[in-house]
Amino acid sequence: MTFLLGLAALLIAGTASAQPAPDTVAAIRARGILVCGVTVNSVGFANPDSRGIMRGMDADICRALAAAVLGDAEKVRFVPNTAVQRFPMLQSGELDVLVRNTTWTLGREASLGLAFAGINVYDGQGFIVKRESGITSARQLDGATICVAPGTTTELNLTDYFRTNRVQFRAVVIEGIEEIRAAFLAGRCDAYTNDATALGTFRHAQGANAERYMVLPERISREPLGPVVRKGDWKWFDIVRWTLFAMINAEELGISQANIAPLGIARGLNDIWTRGGLHDAPPIR
Repeated sequence: MTFLLGLAALLIAGTASAQPAPDTVAAIRARGILVCGVTVNSVGFANPDSRGIMRGMDADICRALAAAVLGDAEKVRFVPNTAVQRFPMLQSGELDVLVRNTTWTLGREASLGLAFAGINVYDGQGFIVKRESGITSARQLDGATICVAPGTTTELNLTDYFRTNRVQFRAVVIEGIEEIRAAFLAGRCDAYTNDATALGTFRHAQGANAERYMVLPERISREPLGPVVRKGDWKWFDIVRWTLFAMINAEELGISQANIAPLGIARGLNDIWTRGGLHDAPPIR
């Protein structure tokens, strides 16, 4: 009962503080371009190729939204941002939509004035270490230094996991993802924690040196990731939600492009339901 009362209080507080949202669709059409917030240099999700063209699943959702609103998939401005920057940028209207590794939580919807339009990736938090360390399980990280980004569910999960398992650690908190990765590679921390897909793409990006690193088997959380918009602008919310659903339905119908197999990550839960995964969408007709 105490939990339910707290939950109700959080929802009521979030509703009371919500501000009327602008007409995002009108703003996009007036400027002639969609402004889409993405993560920084995340292979397979949003990463510029050798010609500077943004590639990856998140980038393709941004393009699909531009096609839906403007009739041109190329009318997108990709705006990389950090975990700390992402929500203020969306709240202020600097971004039309946030499509990056952002976990759908009650707290974010209730207190930040934001709404998640669906799930594009089912993820879970993991750890990556150097093979030469001999560490093969997260339980062996007792006393380790661990690199993590601030202001994320990742940071909270890390603390909860180690407290629950009575394991000591020291967090090395760094905001920028490139700075975190550089710190890990340079040996400033024994492990780096993030969503497992992000760790897998990071490892893959090491090329010939990829085998020097190992993503540990434990997943210490469930992280449903999805596109985020400002709450209240339900016309725009519907477009984002149903564009995502259309992309899922398109794959089910065989209209797809392979974009994850080269990363060496099994799709698993992220496959469509007809192949044993969780991705399904309501009927469009």
